[in-house]
Amino acid sequence: MPTTPRPEYPRPRLRRRHWASLNGTWQFGFDAPDFDRSIIVPFAYQSALSGIGERALHDTVWYRRRFTRPDADRLILHFGAVDYAATVWVNDVQVARHEGGHTPFSVDITAVARGGDNELVVRADDPATDRSLPRGKQTWKEKPAGIFYTATTGIWQTVWLEPVP
Repeated sequence: MPTTPRPEYPRPRLRRRHWASLNGTWQFGFDAPDFDRSIIVPFAYQSALSGIGERALHDTVWYRRRFTRPDADRLILHFGAVDYAATVWVNDVQVARHEGGHTPFSVDITAVARGGDNELVVRADDPATDRSLPRGKQTWKEKPAGIFYTATTGIWQTVWLEPVP
């Protein structure tokens, strides 16, 4: 696997010349933000590609990583998808809340991103037994009896920064 998983620009039709992938190793925690392990983004913790591969259900997962702000007038943070409800902080300031495990979202972080080192934290809530959430071919049962698709919780698509004029 390459050093940065999924290194290609995630939106080929809208490609910008300057962008920075945030895929790769992040700090990670189940249930509480203790960040006691590492995960490879953009793979759900249930996937072996994440470096964790745990099948146990966790309603809340936490991610943390640092990034350096590129020189730009504005800075947009993009998420390809986070399943299901995401809350995002940059430098301890909540910058976004998004619901929808299969839809991309973006947030302008210009006002909170400092020159140099910054901290990005993501909380993903995906209550396993909440029947109101769309599951596709996944199941709400803790032990599936017919469909055996692996659950997908947390960041499962590319995360990237885009400096814009």
